[in-house]
Amino acid sequence: MKSSKDVRGARGERPRKLGLCVLCGLPAAGKSTFARALSHQLRQERGWAVGVVAYDDVMPDAFLEEPFQWKSLRQELLKYLEYFLLAVINGCQMSAPSNRTEAMWEHFITCLKDQNFISSAALEAQSCYILMKTAVSGPLFLILDDNFYYQSMRYEVYQLARKYSTGFCQLFLDCPLETCLQRNGGRPRALPAETLRLMGGKLEEPNPEKNAWERNSLTVRSSACSSEASPELIDLLLTALENPVKYVEENIEQKETDRIICSTNILHQADRALRRVISQTMREAKDEQVLPSNLKLLAEELNKLKAEFLEDLRQGNKKYLCFQQTIDISDVTSFFQYEKDGIVQKYFSKQH
Repeated sequence: MKSSKDVRGARGERPRKLGLCVLCGLPAAGKSTFARALSHQLRQERGWAVGVVAYDDVMPDAFLEEPFQWKSLRQELLKYLEYFLLAVINGCQMSAPSNRTEAMWEHFITCLKDQNFISSAALEAQSCYILMKTAVSGPLFLILDDNFYYQSMRYEVYQLARKYSTGFCQLFLDCPLETCLQRNGGRPRALPAETLRLMGGKLEEPNPEKNAWERNSLTVRSSACSSEASPELIDLLLTALENPVKYVEENIEQKETDRIICSTNILHQADRALRRVISQTMREAKDEQVLPSNLKLLAEELNKLKAEFLEDLRQGNKKYLCFQQTIDISDVTSFFQYEKDGIVQKYFSKQH
C-alpha cells in the first residue's frame, strides 16, 4: 500500500470532497436509526454519496468471544476504511489487506456492496474490488456508527482523516441512560444492564473547548431526532467537507524540543494519575471476585502498561500518545483507560 505522502504527491488536487463523520453515543441511543435517516436525506437532497459503517454489523459479537480482542479489531476495521479511502482517492480498484480477519473483512465488503460502493472484480480470487459510480462521483461521506465512548477512539478516526486530508466531524447522540436501558431491555440481543451503566460512567463527550481537533462537533438530543436533519447539522457536514483536516509535515527539531519540555513537566503527574487508575481498577476487580492468582497477573499487566505509557512520554509519544501538540494529564488518563479496558475485560470474562 502506498504511503499517505506518496498518494498526496501522485494525485495532485483531489477531484472530489471526502468526509468522515463519527457518530457516537451509548448503546440503544438511536444511532443506527439516526444514521440511516441522515444517509437517506443527504443522498436524496444533496446528491452526496453517503455510506454508513455500523461497527456492530462488521464486528458482530461472535468475533468478540475474547473481549480483550476488541481494541485490535477496531484498529483493523480502521485499516479496512483506509484501503477504501485509498481506492477512492486514487480512482483505482480496492485491494484487500494481506493480514486480515477473513470473516470481518467479508462483513466489511458486504457493507460496501450493499450501499453500491463496490462490486466484485474479475480478479475476486485475488481480493480486488471495482469502485461503483456512487463511490467516484460527487462528495462522499462515511458515517461511522459506534459507541466511541472514549475520546481516544474518536481520535484514531481523526488521525485517519488527517493522514489523507479528508473532512472530519463528530455527532454525539445524547440520550438519557435510563432511556437507553429501557430500549436495550427490549432488544433480542440485549447488553447486560451493568455493562451499559459502566459505559455511561466512562463516556467522554466531545469537548471542542479543550480539544481543537474536536471543534467540528455537534450534540443532538435523542428526543429531538427527526427524519429531517437540522440546519445546524447540515452546516456541520458542509463545514467538514469544505475544510478538510490539513496534513502537517512534522517539524522534527521543534517536536523534539516540545517533547523534552512536555516530559519534564508531565511525567511525575502522569505517574500519579495512572497509579490512581490502577488502584481503582484493582478495587473493581476484587469486587468482581477475580481470583487472587488472576489479581496478581492483572496487576502485573497494568503496571507494565503504565511503564510503557511513561516511557512513551519520555520518547516522544510514538506509540500510545501520538498527538501533534503537547498533551495534558486528562489526555494521558483517557488513552490509558482505553488500553487498560482491553486488559481488564480479559480477566473479568474469566469469572463468567
